[in-house]
Amino acid sequence: MSDSEAISRGRAAIDTAHAADPVQRDGRPGEAVYADHLETWFRRLMPGASAVLGLAARAQHLERWVIARDTYPRDRPGYFAWRKAVQVRQGKRVRELLEGKGIDPEDIEQVATLVAKAAPRGDAAGQALEDAACLVFLESELAAFAATHGDYTREKFIDIIKRTWAKMSPGGREMALGITLDVGLAALVREAVT
Repeated sequence: MSDSEAISRGRAAIDTAHAADPVQRDGRPGEAVYADHLETWFRRLMPGASAVLGLAARAQHLERWVIARDTYPRDRPGYFAWRKAVQVRQGKRVRELLEGKGIDPEDIEQVATLVAKAAPRGDAAGQALEDAACLVFLESELAAFAATHGDYTREKFIDIIKRTWAKMSPGGREMALGITLDVGLAALVREAVT
């Protein structure tokens, strides 16, 4: 198991990478804001998680901006191809960032697997990270997503929420029901999940 100083060096390397995000949110690099939100949800979902798993939470959107979405077709297959390319790159990139920091190679491999979304089905940490990503989307991104997709029908938004809900564990869903949303979004969520 890696020591706390090594974990701190790894975390600093991830945060330095986040600082290069050209998109700002709340006056900070967008990836840093996302990492804060995701890590907070992850810690609530898995309060006893190791510091190594905290690195995986911190790096979930690692340099996501490097592969532009527009480099893939703007259809559903194009989206999934883009997302897979991003995930593979993120797994490789986090491995690069953590090597040489004194972190145990097995721990690095675990983080890289989780960041690349390649954990085996049923992996508790992988599911907690998926839940955390869904919770961040619902709490912090759904309103902006809706605002920038005025061309989407109510049914399409409901379908998006249903697909998000389907990815979540019962514990993640329970937490999601406790999120305070604006009235219109709350109604969409209620309709999607009942």
